[in-house]
Amino acid sequence: EFMQAFWDIEEVQVKAIQLFASSVRDKSAWPYLLKFTELTTFAMKTHVDSPKLQVDGCSLLLEILSQAPEQDAVMALMENVATSLLDTVRKHSENEELLSLACTLLMIISASEVAAENLRKAGIITDLLSILNDFPHNAKICLSCCGVLWSLAVGENNADHALLKSAVPVISAILQEHLQNGPVMESACSALWALSLQGCLTENEYEPTTALLLDVLRMNLKRPVLVKNACLALASLLRLSEIPALRFITDSKGSGIKLMKDAYRLHINDPEVVENICMLINEMVQYGEIMVLFAESLPLPQKIVKKMNSNFSGT
Repeated sequence: EFMQAFWDIEEVQVKAIQLFASSVRDKSAWPYLLKFTELTTFAMKTHVDSPKLQVDGCSLLLEILSQAPEQDAVMALMENVATSLLDTVRKHSENEELLSLACTLLMIISASEVAAENLRKAGIITDLLSILNDFPHNAKICLSCCGVLWSLAVGENNADHALLKSAVPVISAILQEHLQNGPVMESACSALWALSLQGCLTENEYEPTTALLLDVLRMNLKRPVLVKNACLALASLLRLSEIPALRFITDSKGSGIKLMKDAYRLHINDPEVVENICMLINEMVQYGEIMVLFAESLPLPQKIVKKMNSNFSGT
């Protein structure tokens, strides 16, 4: 009631949000989390010019999302504020602290197809690329922006194909900047995989992108999620052309074949990683008998090896 009585007074709204934040982890406050969310998002819309209120508001919403027992209900509310959150990003495009929080929120919200489509229509891709270009050193921002790009690229709507194409060199730069940061690499590889599936890479980008993904694997081979994502991205490239296949086999830093053997040994008990490695090998089989021999050298189930042999014979 206090917030609603003084909507136009910024200091009142900031103080109320801070009070919400101090109690949100208390289970007794959980029945009020939806109301907290509603009041906070309205205050953020009303006082979009206030960096302090926006920072506190984003922090509170992230805390609510981590605590709320009714995730679906909170997410439904968040869907409705996705575009106003984008207004915040645009209004404070140089505020690194705020962008870090807001982009994390956008990544979470964009997991909803409805929110992702609303953000796409509002032109968020241009904003994401601008943010990544301005703050390539900020790992949290890079992880979040790549996560949003993945949500947009895997959608069925390809109206932004030209814009998504321009994301490829930006994502590649992020991969080079954060080679040893596993979580950022996982997010960036997912984005690159989605862009590849949508046909956003040009032929000139096939070889350097393959080499970059191999570097990512070399630096992070013990991370199962990253290996899965990188294998998906590589498999999608191999499906497009023999150019990445040649680089995969003859890369100057070491053959991708050896890399896959090492990855297989490390993650042999992880069925999802093994499945993605097999998918990658299956794409390679079409390019020569050497890959068939490589597949046979791994302790794969015989039905998988037979399928690969069949694929090779069919080519």
